[in-house]
Amino acid sequence: MSSVQDRLWDMIEPHVAAVGVELDDLEVLNGGQIVRVTLDTPDPESDPLGVDVIAELSRGIGRMLDAEDPIKGAYTLEVSSPGLERKLRKKAHYDKSIGRTVKIKTFARIDDEKTHIGRLVSADDDTFVVDVDGNHRQITYADVSAARTVFVWEKPGQKTKHA
Repeated sequence: MSSVQDRLWDMIEPHVAAVGVELDDLEVLNGGQIVRVTLDTPDPESDPLGVDVIAELSRGIGRMLDAEDPIKGAYTLEVSSPGLERKLRKKAHYDKSIGRTVKIKTFARIDDEKTHIGRLVSADDDTFVVDVDGNHRQITYADVSAARTVFVWEKPGQKTKHA
């Protein structure tokens, strides 16, 4: 993270933690013109983050950034939750996504593939495992060029089928 991102994280994280919300991710884009804050709950499956809470926290974060002025010049503040398909950028994102269907793109081929779609089985400090059609692929975080969860649409009464 850049020093601006570090300062923003240190400002925003305690503010949202005070109401039981996690600062899931923070990006400063386009030379500081966009500040993208992603918030989540500790257990998003059973306790999703509501729109009203996001709106209230967005106003509070905006007031805090206006008062502290950590970014010089105009910027756009975007505050949201990860959504149905979340980017996997940190180990904590992988930990929260164990058991879900994921799509991983790697820089180099692993088992003759650069794209790996399957169920995330486990994650440790250096690697994670994706079950792709019964084949467990162990991938290091450093090998990942892009990663996200995949929302699987299910009909009522249909059992979940993982890739």
